[in-house]
Amino acid sequence: MSVFPKKINLKTGRPLYLGSVQKLYNVPGHSDLIISETSSGGSVFDVGTIFNIEGSDTGRAGFRHLVFQELQNPKSWKRLAEGLSGKGKLLQKDKSGLINKVLSGFTKSGAPTHHLGMVERRTGKVYAKGFPGTLSNLTLIKKYTVEKPVLKKFMGRHFYDYEKYHHIDRNVIPLEYIVRLGITTGSSILRKYDRLGDADKKAYLNELGVSSLSPWTRFDPPIVDLTTKYEPEDRNISRQEAAMISGVDGDTFSKSLAMAMLGAYMLQQIFDGMGLSLWDLKWEIARDGKKLLFVDTIDTDSVRVTFNMKRKDRSYFVHFNKQAMRDYYKIMHSDWIDAVNEAKKIAAQSGRPFTDVLKEGQAKKKFAGTPVVDNVFLDIQTEKFLMIQSYVLDSKQDLKREARRIANRELDYYITSGKIREYEKLNSR
Repeated sequence: MSVFPKKINLKTGRPLYLGSVQKLYNVPGHSDLIISETSSGGSVFDVGTIFNIEGSDTGRAGFRHLVFQELQNPKSWKRLAEGLSGKGKLLQKDKSGLINKVLSGFTKSGAPTHHLGMVERRTGKVYAKGFPGTLSNLTLIKKYTVEKPVLKKFMGRHFYDYEKYHHIDRNVIPLEYIVRLGITTGSSILRKYDRLGDADKKAYLNELGVSSLSPWTRFDPPIVDLTTKYEPEDRNISRQEAAMISGVDGDTFSKSLAMAMLGAYMLQQIFDGMGLSLWDLKWEIARDGKKLLFVDTIDTDSVRVTFNMKRKDRSYFVHFNKQAMRDYYKIMHSDWIDAVNEAKKIAAQSGRPFTDVLKEGQAKKKFAGTPVVDNVFLDIQTEKFLMIQSYVLDSKQDLKREARRIANRELDYYITSGKIREYEKLNSR
């Protein structure tokens, strides 16, 4: 393992990357390192920062630091291995033995990641393990190259050239690995499935490796779904296309799928401590020679996790992640959602960033303007982050009662707003 500084200079200058929920900075004197600064801003549907949730900056960074510590911890993998062993469990279902081989490596040395620690804001001290006295929104990570595919055009149409990925190293693989432990009404695969004809539906189920798709059911084993990462809009692709554009050989690509699946089980092990159920999450993976690493961020923006409860003989699934905000816009501001979807359709035909199309349409009054979120609803989301922060600092406490209280408050919000029927269509059965 490479040596990294125990303390860093926080006079970083301008960010090298400015995203909707985080900024990235170079580390003075360390060209191979990056500081990530999470913000309290929020983004949905890839439109950029359009709301703020108090406490989400340190909540995201704290949860990220917790997750990567668990990924790097051999003892956590040993505990997970016990849960995945036995009759009918994942390791027995994997006839290739690849998952067991990858897991065995993690139980000995932990999983490789780019995460180096949380950085204390006042002193610049790096906490590789544990946390500073006050949670920070700064984390230190190892730099891996991000290369984007080249846009090509022909006869008014376009495509993306991924040839360069077969000749580079120490880079982030240009894929998002979406691991689905179950399916929610917000899942993109369910929307795609519903649009298909009967023959195409059967072929799609075969591609996914499942016999049926319906909301709020679990998969055993999970599905690893794949999309592009560096095109203007994430594009769902087949496993065959993903293998070809990844730039790695078949064995390495198979290992990346195993890593993504095992990482999802590790996340569920963490969420179990809060009484929450994980449905899906996104991973990014980098390659360094033959070694693969978990990279980028993992927080409540990149997972779907719910508190499951019954109320008046009905099952409700209350999101403790960004899906709560997505559903808020769908239910309370459907005209704006229509505008976003229309802009994406127009952009897909031209290759332009859809945010440019959306802004132009809004300026001309063709599309609905970006709505302002109700402060009452934002307060509920803040409580979720405070609960997660509480768990980060003390993972031995029982938070199920607090999770239930917050979930009930969200349901009451939609009842008061006269929108509970719309909410139930999305998040109940």
